[in-house]
Amino acid sequence: MPPTTHPHERRLPAVTIKGGREKSLARRHPWVFSGAVSRVDGKPAPGDTVAVCGADGVVYGMGAFSPRSKIRVRMWHFDPEQGVDAAFFRHRLGGALRLRGGTFPDSGRIVNAEGDGLPGIVVDRYASHLVCQFLTAGAQLWKETLAAVLAETVPCQGIYERSGGEGVDREGIEACAGTLYGVPPPERIEIREGDCRFLVDVRHGHKTGFYFDQRENRRRVAGYANGAEVLNGFSYTGGFAVTALRAGARRVVNIDTSADALQMASENVVRNGLDPAAVENIEGDVFQVLRRFRDEGRLFDMVILDPPKFAGSRKHLQKAARGYKDINLLGIKLLRAGGVLATFSCSGLVDRELFQKTVAWAAGDAGREVRILEWLSQAPDHPVSLAFPEGTYLKGLLCRVG
Repeated sequence: MPPTTHPHERRLPAVTIKGGREKSLARRHPWVFSGAVSRVDGKPAPGDTVAVCGADGVVYGMGAFSPRSKIRVRMWHFDPEQGVDAAFFRHRLGGALRLRGGTFPDSGRIVNAEGDGLPGIVVDRYASHLVCQFLTAGAQLWKETLAAVLAETVPCQGIYERSGGEGVDREGIEACAGTLYGVPPPERIEIREGDCRFLVDVRHGHKTGFYFDQRENRRRVAGYANGAEVLNGFSYTGGFAVTALRAGARRVVNIDTSADALQMASENVVRNGLDPAAVENIEGDVFQVLRRFRDEGRLFDMVILDPPKFAGSRKHLQKAARGYKDINLLGIKLLRAGGVLATFSCSGLVDRELFQKTVAWAAGDAGREVRILEWLSQAPDHPVSLAFPEGTYLKGLLCRVG
């Protein structure tokens, strides 16, 4: 187990940063890239705790070593006198609790990786179960300790792991799924969001099962939905659809590539006492369906576009920008005069300025006057550290289209 004493006393492996590359560490940015590393002393295994030192030998703090990732070290903390152990994780989890008002919600995010000082660790609560993602070598090394600390801190019936996707691939670690504590989650869990109820498949659904980051945005968008005919692109299990219908939307068209997601969207409509006849579900590629609607001359009062991440790395950034431009061009063309566009990007590499430029580019090509009504972002239970602006991954625009 990683030591709790000063690194020089216990001979912790050390990562030394090249001269002139310490500025981000001085600002408490939690990532050390491989190109900034001058040397590695000792033989740290994946996930091991290492002391991170400047070229002058000053110890900046402790981090988790990832030899296969471009992000070579993710900082646990910036205190050279502090260790990394169960007490450290208990303290960090307590901080996450206090940040959320002292109590964990019935359903929502309770650990948001770097935003809560726990890189690579995501914990979502779904009623009586916790669902975790351990997406880095360091997070994987400590997951049993983390599960034990979670079990003693957050009342729950079980803790389930869903670690996979791009994150583990980049780290060179294996995807993992299974019960870490207590009883396995049921096939579906019902959660509440305001006055709405949703079924969630935490074992097979996207991410940990549900998009809590869009909670406030669903509410904001629904405020414009009364009497509207709504197109809900990339609809998943119908979060925006249910909130729009409850707010008085007269009709919603859901489009998604997953038949299973659309089936659950239908069940969520019924579960909320809404009219299933007011919903049309279309299984298919959203780009293709929107092009067909454009060619057919179909028009809507509201278009919601919440696509998956288009840019997984910087080399994909230009292609992602074209994708956002194309989907927004289609969405704008499908709106009646005075209609509302709610459009989102969850690509962290696509910053707010680039996203606005991309939507403006689409508006120009469509020949429509588009005005921003509101800027949207992730829900408050997805906090962002000022030292880690990359944590502001979700951005959205709520626009009126002339």
